[in-house]
Amino acid sequence: MIIFNAHLLRIRWIRYVLHHLPLLLCLIYPTIFYVFAIILYPCDGTQWDFSNNLCGYANCYLLFDATLGTFDLMFDNILPIVIDVLANVVLIVRVARLKRRRQQQSRWRQQRRMMLQLFCLSSLYVVAWLPLITVYQVQIFYPSFLAEIQSDYFLDLVYVSELFLPWICLGFFPELIKWIKQLCRCRPARNVVGVTQSRNIVGTIQSRNVVRTT
Repeated sequence: MIIFNAHLLRIRWIRYVLHHLPLLLCLIYPTIFYVFAIILYPCDGTQWDFSNNLCGYANCYLLFDATLGTFDLMFDNILPIVIDVLANVVLIVRVARLKRRRQQQSRWRQQRRMMLQLFCLSSLYVVAWLPLITVYQVQIFYPSFLAEIQSDYFLDLVYVSELFLPWICLGFFPELIKWIKQLCRCRPARNVVGVTQSRNIVGTIQSRNVVRTT
């Protein structure tokens, strides 16, 4: 919406509602929710198994509070994936339609770059989380469905987004990549031809060409 309606952000209150407020909520809400759900939630510690790679099966609220665990699964995990997938589909359809009737090439290049950045970020998130969320939904009806694959692979797949996110963001700054290449590039050796003078035993000055490598 912001890509194709950038003029809306020129209005102050719309800019606060559509840009600043969502970013602020993305920082405040997860912090408050998980501090309460993980740190402040009462727990007797019996669910922890420090001989396990994950130090136990799950957090206390996921094991002993069905309401809070379901809310976390549906609102914090499944809903963002659904919105992300639908937004990508709508974005692709919107771009395909606008490309046919768009005549302003300079503006189209800018929108295409912004769209590509958004699509790369959201695709990374979808690839990392969609298998886990899909198996979770099936396990509601069939608890043993892909249980071993879920615990051995899909639970670790979510960390792919954190590992590759800096590299994807780095690709958004071609000037920075060019600067890094110039910084890391080894300067090729150059041969410099110079003239040196020396005296022999008799005292005669002799000149000769010397090749130096720099």
